[in-house]
Amino acid sequence: MQVMGVHTIDPGEFVASVQPLLEAQDPAALLHLLKTRWKPDQITALLGSPDCDVRKVAALALALVGGKCCIEPLAAQLKHPDPMVNQMAEHALWSIWFRSGTIDANHELCRGTRAMNHRDYDLALYHFSYAIELDPTFAEAYNQRAIAKYFQERYCESLEDCVRTVERMPCHFGAWSGMGHCHAQEGRFQEALECYCKALSINPHFGGIRQAVGELKKRLAE
Repeated sequence: MQVMGVHTIDPGEFVASVQPLLEAQDPAALLHLLKTRWKPDQITALLGSPDCDVRKVAALALALVGGKCCIEPLAAQLKHPDPMVNQMAEHALWSIWFRSGTIDANHELCRGTRAMNHRDYDLALYHFSYAIELDPTFAEAYNQRAIAKYFQERYCESLEDCVRTVERMPCHFGAWSGMGHCHAQEGRFQEALECYCKALSINPHFGGIRQAVGELKKRLAE
């Protein structure tokens, strides 16, 4: 059977094959199964299943093997009423974003995030900038650099990198909220509100952004 050029897979068989490895917490075996048995576009098609369990398992699988072609369908799942479905979709998106550069750029991003976790922001910026040099299309490298600059209170520069992120990945709700944070720090509350609302329009369940929106609306009303 074929739909729009994609050979469909049986949802029940897919879940039955994947579930035991999930329960056994065997990521290596799960990754091998996903890579050798199905293609990412076949798994992505399962996000349209009426069965929420199928959607959850599909999103979890895409966190391991999904690529850029899976981003738009996963972003649509962020608005799903089942909280576990949208949480799994969000996790999958972050996973894909972090590995969407070239191999060398991905390695630099990982080095940068490790440095940032140790609060060595100058070293983190070096690695993020090198990742961008290696792959100028790498949206997450700009986003992580924006975060490092934000922690250094370089809000205008952070904002610029957030803009570069969404230029390359328009559905990047993290970068949209980052823009909101930068505008808020600089006292541009209307602009901050607009960016937060954009983030929520993509991912209605993202972090504490809804609370920030409520607070900004009160401040602007005053």
